[in-house]
Amino acid sequence: MAKPLEHADLSVAMCTHNGAAFVGEQVRSILSQRPAPRELVVGDDASTDDTVAEVERAVSEARAAEPGLQTQLTVLRRSQPLGVTANFDATIAACTGELVALSDQDDVWPAGRLSRLITVFDDPAVLLAHSDARLVDAHGEALGATLLQVLEVSAVERAGLRAGDAWPILLRRNTVTGATVVIRRSLAERAHPFPAAWVHDEWLAIVAAAYSGVRLIDEPLVDYRQHGGNVIGATRVTWARRWERLREPRDARAARLVARAAALVERLPEWGAPDDMMTDAQLKLAFERSRAAAPGWQPARVPGIVARLLRGEYQRFARGTIDVLRDLVQPPRER
Repeated sequence: MAKPLEHADLSVAMCTHNGAAFVGEQVRSILSQRPAPRELVVGDDASTDDTVAEVERAVSEARAAEPGLQTQLTVLRRSQPLGVTANFDATIAACTGELVALSDQDDVWPAGRLSRLITVFDDPAVLLAHSDARLVDAHGEALGATLLQVLEVSAVERAGLRAGDAWPILLRRNTVTGATVVIRRSLAERAHPFPAAWVHDEWLAIVAAAYSGVRLIDEPLVDYRQHGGNVIGATRVTWARRWERLREPRDARAARLVARAAALVERLPEWGAPDDMMTDAQLKLAFERSRAAAPGWQPARVPGIVARLLRGEYQRFARGTIDVLRDLVQPPRER
């Protein structure tokens, strides 16, 4: 009888939806990790293609090739789609490992990825570890950039994330991408339920940051596939694309930022957050409400923008000059 392979006390939470084209390769890359994960939990969000069959086929083939592989497969078939955030919330909740690695359906994990990440959790303070990722195309060919490069994460931000000082960074904007993340299951229990206004990875990251529990491994440990059908992806930001983003209609975005800040203010007390974090969150909420209430006519926004700028709020709670420009040039409210 083949000797069982060494397994980490780790679950993989993979969320899928019509991902048959790439999911088999991703499953094979997960099962080839050493140590292997103890379980793979797949939350399938009402796929209408062969996604689940491809997952099951990849697992069967891996077991046939390595009889000692004992990674347990659990597939949660959803008849009605939950959407990305709710699907990850429910799929992570079904995991039983002490650690949970989040997985998209269309990436590839290079050899040694899990062993590199799980060592970070030797520090009991760590609740979430994330990494950089190599951007690849549909065929797995490198696009010549990494995820943190296209997200324009600065050297100062990287240093803070490596050191565990993520709170002031994530209060300004998210820099954590779920496909690169491993968490303690206890973090997900604290974060549940995930608010609808937040994407799952952003929410887990800000919750972990409230406990000073985020750590960045500043290496590309995932091949992050960009194929045009990504629910959430990353591409190089050209000046044309940057201008397009600055000019996006403001209503939906402003309402979402207010809802996110309000959810954070509501939930922080249950985590025993210190007073300075509560103050930060309340000021962030006031900042986003002020931006959302700005006049539709662009010139009339200038006094409010100047006031927020003089108070240092754009640097403390947003992306500085980028968001000053956004508030200046976004088109008037839709009627």
